[in-house]
Amino acid sequence: QVQLVESGGGLVQAGGSLRLACAASGGTFSDYAMAWFRQAPGKQREFVAVINWTGGTAYYANSVKGRFTISRDNAKNANYLQMNSLKPEDTAVYYCVADSTFAGARAGHGYWGQGTQVTVSS
Repeated sequence: QVQLVESGGGLVQAGGSLRLACAASGGTFSDYAMAWFRQAPGKQREFVAVINWTGGTAYYANSVKGRFTISRDNAKNANYLQMNSLKPEDTAVYYCVADSTFAGARAGHGYWGQGTQVTVSS
């Protein structure tokens, strides 16, 4: 059983930056591909980014490509989402996901954290 805890959310002005972190425990972190999803008020959860076990391959939603960067540190059992040039439409609860396959993490399968709120003011 893998436990995921997100942190780093908060309130930021448009154009600003935030760095989200996801701390994992209860499993071998390097066995899992990691992803980030988000859910805005009144909307369905949507995929944001995914990274493979080594950190060598990442894939992004078109809406965040060029602004967000996903990374991981297997020695620290953590992965990160660096968010730059934030827009009000990035406001959402951001969730960390872990799955044993890259495609599974990309699809939102596997283990989920509780989420962290990101609010971008205009």
